[in-house]
Amino acid sequence: MPRFTVIVPAYKVQAYLPECLDSVLDQSFPDLELIVVDDRSPDACGAIADEYAARDPRVTAVHLAENQGLGRARNAGMARATGDYLLFLDSDDTLAQGALRAIAERIEETGEPDLLVFDYARTFWNGEAVRNRMAAQLTQDGPAPFRLEDRPGLLRVLMVAWNKAYRREFVAERGFAFPPGYYEDTPWTFPALMAAESIATLDRVCVHYRQRRQGNILGTTSRKHFDVFEQYERVFAYVDRHPGLDRWRPELFGRMIDHYVTVLTRRDRLPRGSHAEFLRRARTHHRRYRVPGGRAQARSRLRHALVRFGMHRTFRALRPAAALRRRSLRCAGRLARALRAGALRLHYGIQLRLPLRADRAVFAAAPGSGAGPAALEEAFRAYAPHIRTDWLAGPEVRHPVAPGPRRPRPGTAAGWTALARAKYLVHDGHFGHGLRKRPGQVFVQTEQGTPLGHMGLDLQERPAAARGTDFEALLRSVDQWDYVLSGNRHTTLTWERVYPGRYTTLEYGSPRNDVLQRATEADVTRLREALGVPEGAVAVLYAPAHRDHRRTQRPPLDLERIQRRLGPRFVVLDRSPAPRAGGSRGADGRIIDVSGQPDVASLFLAADALLTDYSPLMFDYACLDRPIVVHTGDWDVYEATRGVYFDLRAFPPGAVAADEEELVEVFSTGRWRDSGSGRLRAAFRERFCPYDDGRAAERVVRRVVLGETEGLPAFVPLAERRPAPSAAAAPARSPLVTVPQPSGSHTVTESR
Repeated sequence: MPRFTVIVPAYKVQAYLPECLDSVLDQSFPDLELIVVDDRSPDACGAIADEYAARDPRVTAVHLAENQGLGRARNAGMARATGDYLLFLDSDDTLAQGALRAIAERIEETGEPDLLVFDYARTFWNGEAVRNRMAAQLTQDGPAPFRLEDRPGLLRVLMVAWNKAYRREFVAERGFAFPPGYYEDTPWTFPALMAAESIATLDRVCVHYRQRRQGNILGTTSRKHFDVFEQYERVFAYVDRHPGLDRWRPELFGRMIDHYVTVLTRRDRLPRGSHAEFLRRARTHHRRYRVPGGRAQARSRLRHALVRFGMHRTFRALRPAAALRRRSLRCAGRLARALRAGALRLHYGIQLRLPLRADRAVFAAAPGSGAGPAALEEAFRAYAPHIRTDWLAGPEVRHPVAPGPRRPRPGTAAGWTALARAKYLVHDGHFGHGLRKRPGQVFVQTEQGTPLGHMGLDLQERPAAARGTDFEALLRSVDQWDYVLSGNRHTTLTWERVYPGRYTTLEYGSPRNDVLQRATEADVTRLREALGVPEGAVAVLYAPAHRDHRRTQRPPLDLERIQRRLGPRFVVLDRSPAPRAGGSRGADGRIIDVSGQPDVASLFLAADALLTDYSPLMFDYACLDRPIVVHTGDWDVYEATRGVYFDLRAFPPGAVAADEEELVEVFSTGRWRDSGSGRLRAAFRERFCPYDDGRAAERVVRRVVLGETEGLPAFVPLAERRPAPSAAAAPARSPLVTVPQPSGSHTVTESR
């Protein structure tokens, strides 16, 4: 008996069916059976089902003699099911990677509930993915399992069959089956939720709900949408047969009327001339099922009143009036924004004519970054306390900033005043096209680490990575820079070529890495506890690079499968770019989602090793002298789409694995931290971490603000640095290869 039976009805979806079936069969949880029901499809769906059944014994192909519709096709699949739990998947949708394992683990930890509700994301043809807006109802906080009365908000989650797992015995005992019709999910899901003795939730996207441009059944104009009335009659008939469910009548009534209004107001649903008839039938149901004393939500009262009184002409009149109101509001909004922008430009122009403030500095960062400017801001306050600092940041800037600086918002009068009057401007990107750098202002460009993939002007030949970059605007921004920070000679030579300008390069190290040298063992312990890393575990930080050629970012590795093979000693801190629900997953929660953690340095300190592919974070992590493992499974694709400055496989920071099998071998045999990996890491650090000794930000402030050109803090040699060891430190430190140290206490390169 398999754990899961996944039922996939198929009708005229030959283009999508293979991807759907692969998403099930490639799951890291293999204990399943897949029943594909060919609903007498006129295309190749039946042949595709047979091909999969011939290849994989877990697949059963069922062929119906005549087309029966989605509901009855699902019933045919249920008749063949033997799994503990039933899952329904539409044939143009897909299961998310690792979904079945997450569902299985949640079912086990909540005591085999009758029903488990999980999340989904709408995926569009352009690669955009939008998570269910009612995801808050799926929180795993609080006791579980529970009954519907403990969390009635679940009735407002999309009423479909495919966002739930059903205990098969529960379905059989209750005699649930899908009726025919367009809206067959309605009389299935409402009764299932109300009847379940135990319910649990999984706060994780498990299904990718494809939003097809054309061909969606519910997006077809047809009188078949009148089927919705019959389906709600079935729902209330079920309640009539089970008097104990009467308490749900007000909620069901509200959901019914909202559903009717949705069908009525969507332009692509009802044929011309049928709206009045639809509203009359809706009015009949309003009178039949309305609960005395029940009240609609405030935002629904007008619509409910229009249905109650069957005011079709009023409905028709209000629709263009509402559209006119929306257009008027949009026009008014555009006008207000234009007036505000004009007023701000005038304000900025006035501020540009006022004297510079030599005791002011403004810091800002690109979205998702900020470690470099944040480290410099802290150094400004430590070594130049007479400078007042402002941090120009909107809500999209994730990196934490220490208390102290003022925080004007970008695009406000206070923000433009700060940019116009401050002497020092610090950014790891650019302040935008509106900035007019004044004589006397000093712009410090921190950049975002050491480059492996192409940057700047080198992206002109890489359209997938450039994504419409305005290179002329980029060069205008470069012309505003006075100083550019660099952590090593490779970075210096790259920046000066791909960002040609008259700035001065300060090859002092990366301020963002100073914290890695100052941290203590106590900090490491505290950070691991905060992340939930078990004592004695080996924490591996997984940080893959962004794939520019993919619209939808998906983890290149199956972490659940890898962690399961490595065993309970290893814990994975997952910083994949793909959106996740948060929390822990994998066997015993040994995969911890840290994708929302803005402070990367804290993840570095908590991790015993870094697993990456082409992420520039490897150059920063190398400062800690901890093991690094590189996965190069799609190196050729990355090199072709992004371009690289050197072959990472020939000069890696540690062990290299070409596929998942080799990756498991690297960790299971200890090669990830053996002497060979240590020698590779030592050579890598000599080349890319010569100046990251914890005082980079201090050197920049002394040079730029205090004007010190001599006597800057000397660089601490690599062999003399003592970064905080990891909790599972290797038996011995990596030996340093003999590479000549850069001469002098600091390097300043004038760009030509």
